[in-house]
Amino acid sequence: MKENNKKNTIFYLLLLLILFFSSPIIANEEKKFLTLKNSEVNLRQGPSFEYPIKLIYKKKYLPVIILDKSEIWRKIKDFENNSGWIHISQLSKKKSAININNNSILYKRNTIYSKPMAKLESGRLVLIKKCKKNWCKISTGGLVGWINKSSLWGKIK
Repeated sequence: MKENNKKNTIFYLLLLLILFFSSPIIANEEKKFLTLKNSEVNLRQGPSFEYPIKLIYKKKYLPVIILDKSEIWRKIKDFENNSGWIHISQLSKKKSAININNNSILYKRNTIYSKPMAKLESGRLVLIKKCKKNWCKISTGGLVGWINKSSLWGKIK
């Protein structure tokens, strides 16, 4: 009987250790978004200037997800699932998002009962002013208003 208790104790201790050391990994799985700092940014095949350029982004503040790090390089993915490496000097913490819904309405206030101001096309870049619950206050093309969070891909927290 004592041997069974000893095995159970060891099993639970091992389980606790695994949970304890894996919890920071689980907590860090939240997507980290950054934006492109300049209106022309090279996406490379690897983490060095030696690697060839895959494509050139031409949109300042385009949101990207950070997938990996290698010294001064970040592996990113954009909203169209392009991925590659960008030098950290080309990244910014400015909050932006891409409208991913073709029927998104920009409202004057954060409710569907307020005045509709514009219909935003899919792929539209918006700058995030602030977010509350299910809504974000954004600016785009000289307009400032509220849009439902579910229509956005990017840093909306």
